[in-house]
Amino acid sequence: MAIQVQENKKIFTIHTENTSYQMKVDGYGHLLHLYYGGGVYGSMEYLVTYGDRGFSGNPYDAGEDRTYSLDALPQEYPVQGTGDFRTPGLVVQNGDGSFSSDLRYRGYAVRKGKYGLPGLPAMYAEPCEDGVETLELYLEDKVSRLSVTLLYGVFPQHDIITRAVKIENEGSGAVRLEKVHSACLDFLSGEFELIQFYGRHAMERNMQRTPVSHGAQVIGSRRGTSSHQYSPFVILAEQGATEDYGGCYGLSFVYSGGFKAEVEKDQFDQIRVSMGLQDEMFCHELGAGAVFYGPEVVMSYSGRGLGPLSRNYHRGFRHNLCRGKYKTLPRPVLLNNWEATYFDFTGDRIYEIAKQASGLGVEMLVLDDGWFGKRDSDCSGLGDWFVNEEKLGGTLKSLAERINGLGMKFGLWIEPEMISEDSDLYRAHPDWAFAIPGRRPVVSRSQLVLDFSRKEVVDAVFDQISGVLDHANVEYVKWDMNRSITDVYSAVMAGCGGTGACSQGDVLYRYMLGLYDFLERMNRRYPDLLIEGCSGGGGRFDAGMLYYTPQIWCSDNTDAIDRIRIQYGTSFGYPVSAVGSHVSAVPNHQTGRVTSMKTRGVVAMAGSFGYELDLNRITEEEKQCVKAQIQEFHKYWNLIHNGDYYRLTNPFADAAVAAWMFVSEEKTEALLNVVTLETHGNPNTVRVRLRGLQPDAVYRDAETGMVYPGSGLMNAGVPVPVMTGEYQAWQMHLVLSHG
Repeated sequence: MAIQVQENKKIFTIHTENTSYQMKVDGYGHLLHLYYGGGVYGSMEYLVTYGDRGFSGNPYDAGEDRTYSLDALPQEYPVQGTGDFRTPGLVVQNGDGSFSSDLRYRGYAVRKGKYGLPGLPAMYAEPCEDGVETLELYLEDKVSRLSVTLLYGVFPQHDIITRAVKIENEGSGAVRLEKVHSACLDFLSGEFELIQFYGRHAMERNMQRTPVSHGAQVIGSRRGTSSHQYSPFVILAEQGATEDYGGCYGLSFVYSGGFKAEVEKDQFDQIRVSMGLQDEMFCHELGAGAVFYGPEVVMSYSGRGLGPLSRNYHRGFRHNLCRGKYKTLPRPVLLNNWEATYFDFTGDRIYEIAKQASGLGVEMLVLDDGWFGKRDSDCSGLGDWFVNEEKLGGTLKSLAERINGLGMKFGLWIEPEMISEDSDLYRAHPDWAFAIPGRRPVVSRSQLVLDFSRKEVVDAVFDQISGVLDHANVEYVKWDMNRSITDVYSAVMAGCGGTGACSQGDVLYRYMLGLYDFLERMNRRYPDLLIEGCSGGGGRFDAGMLYYTPQIWCSDNTDAIDRIRIQYGTSFGYPVSAVGSHVSAVPNHQTGRVTSMKTRGVVAMAGSFGYELDLNRITEEEKQCVKAQIQEFHKYWNLIHNGDYYRLTNPFADAAVAAWMFVSEEKTEALLNVVTLETHGNPNTVRVRLRGLQPDAVYRDAETGMVYPGSGLMNAGVPVPVMTGEYQAWQMHLVLSHG
């Protein structure tokens, strides 16, 4: 069994294939964290030590035992008010105004399968999947009668443990939740580095490593989305950890709104890591009998470096987070018209673009922004989700039928969460947009944000969107969200559990519940629809969105060289199958850089693959390259999307080349990808060391017929051919040789 309970010692141990996680209820009823790391057997309680620590207070029931202090002990779910002055996971304001909780153990349950979270995304177990289990630990504050259930989901085959929290008010009066984190890890010792992924619009998820030092290191988002600026995914790595060496702990938040991740090194050199909801602007009033769920955190550990840790997440998210028809099926190679036309198009021009694309093998045409309402720029029309038939020269149904007649699927761009002041919807319902009474709102991209915390708003927009989808053969939707959220104020308080300022502190959480409700309804009503998430590219690239949208537009920056770096950072926590990546025009619209069609294709192939340009405007040579790329993508699809992904170089540190590879699960096939980042006269030979092969096997280059020992490719590497010019690409397809 994955979950083992020693009743007599009240020790709970979770085992995956390569890891163990252990906690214990002590004599006072506090739940202590004992261990998380490589697989162990037996009790790890010997690691906990006790001592009389100055200015570290003692619980009253410890009597004269000054060696017992929660300020120094490793805890499973620390709360404010127990004498622990480190980062708390839970902050509660009681009805009397005090900030205090004292959670003690009440019981447990072990269940087969995986828990779910009402209204929230979470990893799940397939009906026929064995070995997945749930552990529930029940804690309570006997004074306030606040009940807390710690939820643990175990996926042994992926070395993944999930955590979430359920908070229930069993008392007679209301309390306020002012901070809710879903996971906490306490480390008694060790020298670690925090790896996080920062960025900005069009340059997301840059990797940064910093030593964990005394004090608190905090990242998060106050933007109402998970954000371009910080990814809700962090790694705590042993100092010096590499792709193949060292202990690494990952935490990924399955939530698409504001978040906070905190790493604190305390006075005794102990380290605490916690992750959960952003507590700034958060206050949830929990009435008598009410229940609150904190979103899920997905944890994984690798004792063999960053590469295996990433592959744990890749497999886990592909198989047990993403859903729907396209979870496992190849996704159509698409062409999006945005960078080809922007708002300037007609139905006939879209058809001509599709006609050319169809002849080259493209399988779907996606009509981006500008097909609805009065929408010839980004200053109007959002919220008016009715087809502009004058602009299209007919109905959307007729345009879709024309595209289908070419043997292509048809897709559509939408941005349901937004509203323009110049729109019929705003003129009819100005109170549906976020705005603070008496203040002028902050405008971004000439648009405001709809109050999705209100069911009637969600219902109205859903009815508009479904009215469009019901009357045309739309097989793909790109769901966009093009601004951060400000002026957070809901004009109504219905369903918030209370009144006043605290209720406004609940709006962003309820906004996310409204968004998830909309997406869940879309998935149920249109089970064959492929939805791609987007927020100005990578502004909401998180595990929460993957539950509803199995791929996410990785970045609005389509420059191949910048994309190498963006996709490198993304790969640490998210699978290639989740990455929306396209070949775009050159000079690139974001950077002005010129790269070859081949290079753009090799980079985009590490993703969902598609095109973002007018194929009527490229050369005949480039058209033949497009045909070949689409054929190659189908040839390698299973290897790329279901194989193991290996980072071979760091494009932020390695100046010569960027290299990555895909290896089949059976290690019988591999695809090496290399892009040169520099070019010099009389160049040195660059050798790239491969990973993930069978060391005692022999591999053959499928193109040249040359054979290589697997051990040689991994230990000595393979020479990269000298290529003239900047940013050249090279691929090598290796197959197991039987000769």
